Amino acid sequence: MMASPPPYNPVPTAYQGGMGAVPVWLNKGDNAWQMVSATLVGLQSVPGLVILYGSIVKKKWAVNSAFMALYAFAAVVLCWVCWAYKMSFGHKLLPFWGKAGPALGQKFLINRAALPASTHYFSNHRDVETPEAEPLYPMATMVWFQCVFAAITLILLAGSVLGRMNFKAWMMFVPLWLTFSYTVGAFSLWGGGFLFQWGVMDYSGGYVIHLSSGIAGFTTAYWVGPRVTNDRERFPPNNVLLVLAGAGLLWMGWAGFNGGDPYAANTDSSMAVLNTNICAATSLLVWTMLDVILFDKPSVIGAVQGMITGLVCITPGAGLVQGWAAIVMGIMSGSVPWFTMMIVDKRWKMFSAVDDTLGVVHTHAVAGFLGGILTGLFAEPQLCALFLPVTNSRGGVYGGGMQILKQIVGGLFIIGWNLVVTSIICVVLRFVVPLRMPEEQLLIGDDAVHGEEAYALWGDGEKYDATKHELYSDDTSHPHNYPSSGATQVV
Repeated sequence: MMASPPPYNPVPTAYQGGMGAVPVWLNKGDNAWQMVSATLVGLQSVPGLVILYGSIVKKKWAVNSAFMALYAFAAVVLCWVCWAYKMSFGHKLLPFWGKAGPALGQKFLINRAALPASTHYFSNHRDVETPEAEPLYPMATMVWFQCVFAAITLILLAGSVLGRMNFKAWMMFVPLWLTFSYTVGAFSLWGGGFLFQWGVMDYSGGYVIHLSSGIAGFTTAYWVGPRVTNDRERFPPNNVLLVLAGAGLLWMGWAGFNGGDPYAANTDSSMAVLNTNICAATSLLVWTMLDVILFDKPSVIGAVQGMITGLVCITPGAGLVQGWAAIVMGIMSGSVPWFTMMIVDKRWKMFSAVDDTLGVVHTHAVAGFLGGILTGLFAEPQLCALFLPVTNSRGGVYGGGMQILKQIVGGLFIIGWNLVVTSIICVVLRFVVPLRMPEEQLLIGDDAVHGEEAYALWGDGEKYDATKHELYSDDTSHPHNYPSSGATQVV
């Protein structure tokens, strides 16, 4: 007898459990949230930081600054899937580095996500304390989620060298720094490396992303050299309203930045998102109040800086601290980086000698290291148990004084590695291509570098002044004093 056909199932195949596209281990809610989180982080870069960089600089550098961010994002995506993902989250090669390899084949990408080096052992190195991380979605989701974090790190680094770095040098710098610096921090702290195993806390990138980009950006700025004197003395934003638009995308995108790092849509994710907004709002208000008290004027750009330092500071502990601790961290992140940027930067020769265009060392390195230390102080045991592989983890106020030391040591490793490796990359590149643009390009800006300009207007973002700006005219009988070319001019 022929077997009777199976009963009709009205549920479409794509939604039936146990089918090829919906394996039994897949949690659709987690997968959806993880992909949304990745998209939010991607939007922080493109268009968020593209808009912010293109509008916070002098008009003549708007195109170049935005394009540096756009190029970095694209370059990182390709490098990430070809070799860098497995160097960051693959099998262990060294205590601080994973084995390189592509993440391109479907046999790898449609399997359940797993971080093979993340198994945590007790001190005897034999008994498993926490098994390896295996989120309930495919590896393709994990690869893309981690990719956008790597991309935004390079874009943040670019903020230190806007307005003078040779674009050809930047094109080579991005894959080199991703390969030899970012992957080391990511594997050491997230992928199962020695700092991960030791119990250093970095919930979502206070060290891996912000401390590393701030230190590497400052180091790169040293090797590239300063902007031209006129730009360094006067560098007004060309569009403050667009700065706010970019900053808004950055703030709202941080829900994915911190909310996606539990690798699940769970209670800890909700805690992380709430703490992120509490700290950012507090920091913005504190920075603004300090501007009013000391300079008698509330600065919009200052408020954006305060927002960023708050977001950075909470990042290493977003899902590990309580709400009141997020407020304390916001007060600290709105005041300590403000002090280093507004006071120390102008009085300490080391800071004033290096031309860090957007002050990334203050907004990301100082705020990131501060956040890491404060996480070691305020990490709450119950919240730690929801996320960390090391059982009984706790901050200093809960009796875990050793955690503060771990946080300091972890931060110092990231600082030291980035100082050395970034310097080596810059020194090597100098033998291939100049790190700094030639003087004639520095004087003209976008039109000389790209043959394009952001606005067909006079001025560098300041109000019209007849003594400095020429009246606009279509008269072509008096040509420019420099050759003009490119798509913008042709149109």
